[in-house]
Amino acid sequence: MSEDIRMALKPGMIVKVHQKIKDVNAKGEEKERIQIFEGTILAIKHGKEAGATVTVRKISDGVGVEKIYPIHSPVVEKIELVRQMKVKQARPYFLREYKKKLTEVRQVQGVKKTEKVENPLVKKEVVRMDEPVVEEAAEKTKE
Repeated sequence: MSEDIRMALKPGMIVKVHQKIKDVNAKGEEKERIQIFEGTILAIKHGKEAGATVTVRKISDGVGVEKIYPIHSPVVEKIELVRQMKVKQARPYFLREYKKKLTEVRQVQGVKKTEKVENPLVKKEVVRMDEPVVEEAAEKTKE
């Protein structure tokens, strides 16, 4: 989970933005610390160019808080993915008033399904990557 995903940001992602903050104490000494802001991405503007920004929103004590971060700024140390939610819009500003939960996108990696082709001219096996292999269903159909 400590991977930086600046170039793969999408709306609906729940991310943790690690921001460097300089604090000055009573003696006048500067200290640098990292503050984490976790929220949902509402908008990504200006694509991958130097001035690109990302708008992140969270609810803090019943109050909505939005921050706009420059993606390539040295102030932003890293952006890490927590979860990917399903949204149908490029800039889901409706989430400001939306009270229901969003559905999470399930990630299936490395799952293969094989099916036999019964065409007499073609005698190859087709491998599909979109559905998981179910062993129990294959055994029930044999009986």
